[in-house]
Amino acid sequence: MKKIVTLGEILVEIMAVDRGQSFRAPGTLVGPFASGAPAIFIDQVAKLGQPCGIVSCVGDDDFGWLNIERLRGDGVDVSAIRVHPEQVTGSAFVRYQENGERDFVFNIKNSACGHISMTEQAEKLLAGCDHFHIMGSSLFSFRIIDVIKKAIEIVKGNGGTVSFDPNIRKEMLNIPEMRAALEFMLEYCDIFLPSGPEISLLTEADDEETAIREILDMGVSSIVVKRGPKGSSYYDAERSVHGRSFPVEELDPTGAGDCFGATYVTCRLQGRSVEEALRYANASGARTVTRKGPMEGASSFAELDAFIASHEVAA
Repeated sequence: MKKIVTLGEILVEIMAVDRGQSFRAPGTLVGPFASGAPAIFIDQVAKLGQPCGIVSCVGDDDFGWLNIERLRGDGVDVSAIRVHPEQVTGSAFVRYQENGERDFVFNIKNSACGHISMTEQAEKLLAGCDHFHIMGSSLFSFRIIDVIKKAIEIVKGNGGTVSFDPNIRKEMLNIPEMRAALEFMLEYCDIFLPSGPEISLLTEADDEETAIREILDMGVSSIVVKRGPKGSSYYDAERSVHGRSFPVEELDPTGAGDCFGATYVTCRLQGRSVEEALRYANASGARTVTRKGPMEGASSFAELDAFIASHEVAA
């Protein structure tokens, strides 16, 4: 089976309990939960039984070990997670507005995450990697960008493939060096996984159709657009495929896109069709939002089969 590896931030997430709760006054919180977009992605890959690993850095503290133990327990190769003796594990405090939108207070760049490097263990893990996944959220410093570029060189040099989930804010594109880094990732990726409007962020296009054509012309093999409750869409040079959504009551949206991407990539590497991969990925994202906590909705194929079957009966 092909091995999937990612590189980027690992952190804990601590959440406000009530919608409309402010961080400017004392309130009830729940957590810590294991988190970080790359960590959520790779945990979902592991839950599907696919060989996988992550390159990262955590502090030698309870938050760091909580993450390592969770990932290891779910089947992730944690050999390339460096435990930094002098830095603390990254964190994210999240609160929910009345309309469901989220506000975050992050400590990533100045935490152990900011010390991710190409260690001997990382090189060894990447040497056995068949597919490398990049999260735009991990491009938070030029040092990390350089490490990710090196990882791409290693994987591509061994004949592997790359997927890229931009997962970015528009404000990041105002930094010339950041935009250059994002364009570099897009140039080398085989599977591009944007969410809705992100499809146009790295192009000059004014509409989605033109943006898709422009990105495919760059050499990207396929594009999968995540549309949340509207499902998802696949595009390559010859065809397009739309995958329907699974209506659910949303409890917590954190991790839905990460689990979607992990499930889609895993299915395709297993040789499943685009249609089947989209169905499983849509189910994975939908099931994730019904659980409180970033990784708590990560699903096995058996759980996804049961979820899909229950919705087919309901329909």
